Amino acid sequence: MFHEIPLSRPHTPLLDQVPTPDKLRELPEDALPELARELREYLLWCTGQTGGHFGAGLGVVELTIALHYVYNTPSDRLVWDVGHQAYPHKILTGRKERMLSIRQKDGLAAFPRREESEYDTFGVGHSSTSISAALGMARGAQLTGSNRKIVAVIGDGAMTAGMAFEALNDAAHQNANMLVILNDNQMSISKAVGGLSNYFSRIWASKSYIAIREGGKRVLQSMPTAMNFARRTEESMKTLVTDSPGALFESIGFNYVGPIDGHNLEELVATIENLRAAKGPQLLHVFTTKGKGFAPAEADPIGYHAITKIAPAAQRTSTVVTAPSAPRKKYSDVFGDWLCDMAGQDVRLVGITPAMCEGSGMVRFAAEYPERYHDVAIAEQHAVTFAAGLACEGLKPVVAIYSTFLQRGYDQLIHDVALQNLDVTFGLDRAGLVGEDGPTHAGAYDIAFLRCIPNMVIAVPSDENECRLLLNTAYHFPGPAAVRYPRGTGPGTSIDRTLQAVTLGKGVIRREGSQVAILNFGARLGDALQAAEQLAGAGVVNATVADMRFVKPLDETLVRELATSHGLLVTIEEHAIAGGAGSAVSEFLSAAGITVPVLHLGIRDAYIEHASPAEMLAECGLDATGIATAIRQRLPEVVS
Repeated sequence: MFHEIPLSRPHTPLLDQVPTPDKLRELPEDALPELARELREYLLWCTGQTGGHFGAGLGVVELTIALHYVYNTPSDRLVWDVGHQAYPHKILTGRKERMLSIRQKDGLAAFPRREESEYDTFGVGHSSTSISAALGMARGAQLTGSNRKIVAVIGDGAMTAGMAFEALNDAAHQNANMLVILNDNQMSISKAVGGLSNYFSRIWASKSYIAIREGGKRVLQSMPTAMNFARRTEESMKTLVTDSPGALFESIGFNYVGPIDGHNLEELVATIENLRAAKGPQLLHVFTTKGKGFAPAEADPIGYHAITKIAPAAQRTSTVVTAPSAPRKKYSDVFGDWLCDMAGQDVRLVGITPAMCEGSGMVRFAAEYPERYHDVAIAEQHAVTFAAGLACEGLKPVVAIYSTFLQRGYDQLIHDVALQNLDVTFGLDRAGLVGEDGPTHAGAYDIAFLRCIPNMVIAVPSDENECRLLLNTAYHFPGPAAVRYPRGTGPGTSIDRTLQAVTLGKGVIRREGSQVAILNFGARLGDALQAAEQLAGAGVVNATVADMRFVKPLDETLVRELATSHGLLVTIEEHAIAGGAGSAVSEFLSAAGITVPVLHLGIRDAYIEHASPAEMLAECGLDATGIATAIRQRLPEVVS
């Protein structure tokens, strides 16, 4: 058990001998526990240096070793769900010496990625996709005559999503040769069980039992009554003896084995070896401990889900005393405070999150209003339609959801909420670029997919106070409304704690100028104002800056005034240019017959790779320097 994160690179002689899984498979089995210890210590050191996902990887060290030890990867396919737990996998698959680059610009990605390694069989980041992908691979192997083996590893949280059960059902229907490993680290599906259960689990995973089971099936297929009786008897025995969820998976059509200890390498290797030879859909249920082997993470798995990198020694030992800077609120905390304040005023408010309580800033609300708080698990589609049902009964649901995850509930947003013009408010966290998590988590498309939906309101706050004001406004709007705000902290603007609203669809001028009008949509207002000052200071142009506040309804009066009084309009948004707020401006100008040059600044038609937020903004030209440079380059064309 480790109690501290190593500050210097640990000594890992055994791990150094296995740069790739083929070398791992040359080790004697009794060397694997020591390999697990070294791998866990190396993972602690790496993540301490870089920051990143933490507890999930520590929890699957033994499982990762066992899978690569038994299966002939990369020929055999190993599919990880979400990918938070994939750091040990990366270390064992040729990327050990690059781990200090993870989540950094031009470094390793935070999640498995096909372009990065042949061992990363499927790119992930969103949950509950592994079984579907693995099923496709299993069917593909069958169609091409390949005998490769397919494994999907999915967590108990990801198993709550409907997509996982859709895939399980189809896998059983296709009688696919594949193994699904249910990595249960929260004990949310079933409880721990005793020695008798472990004994029967070993029996059900044994080669003899599997052979008898499969042979018996072939014999009994010609006798439907006997076949049904045998199946019911087996399922009843498993349920009676283990008090496990096995009957659920068995009823779908999987052979269920488990639960077993996911940190017992001897048992893992023996069980997985037996299941590798089995035909048809198999499900192995393993119990693991999130943060395993690191005492603080085992005690606080939520707090250690991910960590920031440890400060260099010089910074830790510095005796220089500096005045503390004023704390700046995260946008998620602004949302959380607003939610509690509004709930105190309006008993109709109900808060909903799809398994993002901490990330969405809802911890306080959950504690203060437990009867009005609903965590529906990883089920974004259900979250949206559940909110619609609440709205039908006169309640005021507020759905806190990351922008990237709202994509998963899009049909429900259109059909169940907007089509019926129901009063549902969406707090869209992580809108725009999200930094080190990269393109899988970027909220780059919400404006485009929301503004095409009738009845929707879309608000884009520029700072913390505007976020609260626009949340008030969206909440009081009697229909579907979304407020999109970025990850992290704002500029430090003081917050008006009242619950006043602003005029729907009206922007404000933040800086008066001429010739160039900058129309800002969202959190890049500070950069827009800095760019305007840079241009004015250099004698280039004195620009007007408007904080538009809303994408829909668009302040058409303000756009018209600026278009007819300035020679160039510049739209700025931390969102894809295609279909975004700038597109809304151009569409209005075209419909109104107004001809004026327009420069659209935003995210280009590409996935922006992981880097620090500042690096990503600079790459997109959305920092002050990039905005000023783009305007400089466009001005000669306008003047001529």
